[in-house]
Amino acid sequence: MFALDDHRIHLAAEPFARDVDARTVSVLLAGGSACRPPADGTVYGTLLNDRAALDALGDAVNAAPYKAAPKAPVLYVKPRNTFAGHRASVVVPDDEQGVQVGGSLGVVIGRTACRVSVENAFSYVAGYTIVADLCVPHESVYRPSVRFRARDGFCVIGPAVVARRHVANPDALRVAIRIEGKEPFIANTSTSIRNVARLIADVTDFMTLAPGDVLTLGVPHGAPVAHVGDEISIAIGDWPPLCFSMTAKEGDGR
Repeated sequence: MFALDDHRIHLAAEPFARDVDARTVSVLLAGGSACRPPADGTVYGTLLNDRAALDALGDAVNAAPYKAAPKAPVLYVKPRNTFAGHRASVVVPDDEQGVQVGGSLGVVIGRTACRVSVENAFSYVAGYTIVADLCVPHESVYRPSVRFRARDGFCVIGPAVVARRHVANPDALRVAIRIEGKEPFIANTSTSIRNVARLIADVTDFMTLAPGDVLTLGVPHGAPVAHVGDEISIAIGDWPPLCFSMTAKEGDGR
């Protein structure tokens, strides 16, 4: 079981995560505390779950080899080397290309989920978190390259897991990505093709999700691109934002 009563946070200076109330989370973060990811299971990203992202493909969605829009969720794994927490510094591999910053709702699984119905899906959810799903900008959709999505630090998670009982409707949450000095990018979980319950049901129809696993709802279309030196925050609803920065790789001369 992955269970929490309120908000789960794992401060970088502490060996274990703890369950605290929303006020304590705010106080800890206001003091500038860095955090580890508050969930440590497998993270599954979801592609083409945003209506605008699918629409942007146009006729290409009907081209070979698939010849139709996907009928099942298109998933990929963010391996452990990608995990980073609140206030992390993430290396930009090529500053000319930059790094696309996808802000996604992370659905944290509370108990083993296999062949779950839509009606019962929420009973398998422990809570929700913010996931910064980063990637090198690319055009490959159905077969995303590991080197684009699995760089070190390319999955920033946190700062906390918010218990399910605190989130009345995960399918109507505002997502705001702010890169210092630029206009914020605003999206909403309501634009998802599969909502949270349907996504859980469709994924667990062909694979089992374990306690502590994180299933992302997907990255909104048009997510912004960040470069070396950028300070980024991602907020979902009224939760404390997830913050991190972009830095040059060692020996880059910056």
